[in-house]
Amino acid sequence: MKKILLIQTAFIGDAILVSAQLESLHRAFPNAQLSLMVRKGNEGIYQNHPFLHDVFIWDKNRKYKSLFENWKAVTAQKFDLVLNFQRFGATGLFTALCGAVESRGFSKNPFSMYFSKSVPHKIGDGIHETARNQSLIDDLPGVEPQRPKVYPSGADFEKISSFRSEPYLCIAPTSVWFTKQYPADKWVELIDALPGRYRVYLLGAPGDAEACGDILKQTNKQEVFNLCGQLNLLQSAALTKHAVMNYVNDSAPMHLCSAVNAPVTAVFCSTVPVFGFGPLSDTRHVVQVDESLDCRPCNLHGKRACPLGHFKCARNISTSQLLATLPKD
Repeated sequence: MKKILLIQTAFIGDAILVSAQLESLHRAFPNAQLSLMVRKGNEGIYQNHPFLHDVFIWDKNRKYKSLFENWKAVTAQKFDLVLNFQRFGATGLFTALCGAVESRGFSKNPFSMYFSKSVPHKIGDGIHETARNQSLIDDLPGVEPQRPKVYPSGADFEKISSFRSEPYLCIAPTSVWFTKQYPADKWVELIDALPGRYRVYLLGAPGDAEACGDILKQTNKQEVFNLCGQLNLLQSAALTKHAVMNYVNDSAPMHLCSAVNAPVTAVFCSTVPVFGFGPLSDTRHVVQVDESLDCRPCNLHGKRACPLGHFKCARNISTSQLLATLPKD
């Protein structure tokens, strides 16, 4: 096996999780040339990756033109194996026509009939997404499951060195989906209840700065800092790695913590861990509402608003549940 391409063009969390398969393949085939195709905006997580040969970037704002450009580049490289971790038609057709010796993907893909091998993909049975992804390669010789892993550089750790002067916690309070997002006033309640010895860093993308700024204005705690937009993905990963605890939603920062084995407390609101997207760090906690709600889960990915208006799956999670995951003195 000389040249292998992995395709994962979904959200950043999915792009992080597929790093587990990069780890598996590199260990099994250390001399293989591994490449990856991601959507534009997600390539930063693989900057300066130690054993990744190429990163192909699909700009979905130029959807078909960009896909065709990538198809020409991939076809020219004549891959031995292409692995498609997406279940949608565009990348399925791309996989079927890219000229690889062997192609693999999930049977849900509408073009899976043209793959050399396809396997089922079932959500809801408790199997983690990394294990579902692993099913595409688990018959290859020497391949063993690995955890996701990203590689912040020395420069990334240098960037965040000034933030590590005292014990700190990181909180990533936002999410693309409203019903995956623990409410802002509940985050404020948690921050105000935290032991005074901890500094708190609020993390997120530039677009999250306003939301985190609102949290900052409402809290009574002094040592709280809004770092949204000040750190790139790998620098954020470096910061979470040395935090006493990282509080996150069921979203990309949770997977980023898994990928650097950072301690994490994941708050699950409308979604549930049985979907298979929970944290994988050695020190990990899942916090969710204690009561059984007939309406939960309401959706696999989350919704723009609570369909019933009460948002009990988030609002009925207590601050004490979150505080309980802090290390004991």
